[in-house]
Amino acid sequence: MAKKSKFYGYARVSTSRQNEDRQLQALEAKVPSKNIFVDKQSGKDFERERYKALVERLRPNDVLFVKSIDRLGRDYREILNQWRILTKELNVDVVVLDMPLLDTRRGKDLLGTFISDVVLQILSFVAENERANIRQRQYEGIVAARLRGVKFGRPRRELPERFRLVVRLHHQGYLTGTAAAKACEMPLSTYRNCSKRLFEANEQR
Repeated sequence: MAKKSKFYGYARVSTSRQNEDRQLQALEAKVPSKNIFVDKQSGKDFERERYKALVERLRPNDVLFVKSIDRLGRDYREILNQWRILTKELNVDVVVLDMPLLDTRRGKDLLGTFISDVVLQILSFVAENERANIRQRQYEGIVAARLRGVKFGRPRRELPERFRLVVRLHHQGYLTGTAAAKACEMPLSTYRNCSKRLFEANEQR
């Protein structure tokens, strides 16, 4: 008697601040809640605690549902490798809800398998290419903003009015570096960096 297939679901968000509700709603329509595994970490590799636990649970003829192909991972080659492990080594069916053509329960013949593999490769490549385009657009946006004079990072703290006097007293040996930093109400490392910038600015005049 053939073993009855069990349904499992996998969801992933990149950080703990992101919300996985949309994925869970789609998965819960197909999979019992107790069989849904969720990771809250980057998809750059497959060293994920819940994903590894899911793979340990899977048995031949089980069905794994994911909302979209990029929930499996971000790297084109790794997605293809995991797809091969799941479908060829573990003999598990995979269903991508956002792409009906990626449902290995359909077309078990050679043509069906070929179509599924081709679609997977195209989608994986498109997903990775889009991420590369996003990174490029972000980089170009930062460069353009810098050319306009936009500054990134925390603004520098205004120096106290007595800073120049304290630096002069320090350089003349009347104050130690620690005492000078304390007089300016700043950490010693910050005082040293600021006094160095002041000295270099004076040298360039």
